[in-house]
Amino acid sequence: MSIVEQVNADIKTAMLAKERAKLDALRAIKSALMLEATKGSNSEVDDELATKVIMKLHKQRKEAAEIYAEQGREDLESVEIAQAEVLQTYLPQPMAEADLKAALEAIIAEVGATGPQDMGKGMGKASGALAGKADGKAISTMVKQLLAG
Repeated sequence: MSIVEQVNADIKTAMLAKERAKLDALRAIKSALMLEATKGSNSEVDDELATKVIMKLHKQRKEAAEIYAEQGREDLESVEIAQAEVLQTYLPQPMAEADLKAALEAIIAEVGATGPQDMGKGMGKASGALAGKADGKAISTMVKQLLAG
């Protein structure tokens, strides 16, 4: 079952169970996927594109929750966190730190990066190779650590 089909099925389930928070998150996913489908010439959204869209929505929810936490708005923060948790269920498991480090060491060796001045080389290749498998912030932090010492 594709991600789009899974989201549609889960919307029906959430409606029947009257799970408001889950339903809001699922509708946000469906809306973003429908918007993405109308952008290109292809009216279908494959699982890879759907995962990217959901990752973007997840990141937005987490950032919004952080902002609400800083402002002391626990009521809004809890809504964003609940939606982020629902979105997380549609994303692949992130790479373990050890696996990420090993993959990045291989990429850095492949591009010939030797120090902090070569961060762009390492990040360019790593971002493409690890897209959807690891968070961009985690990749950036690990590349900095590996190139610094």
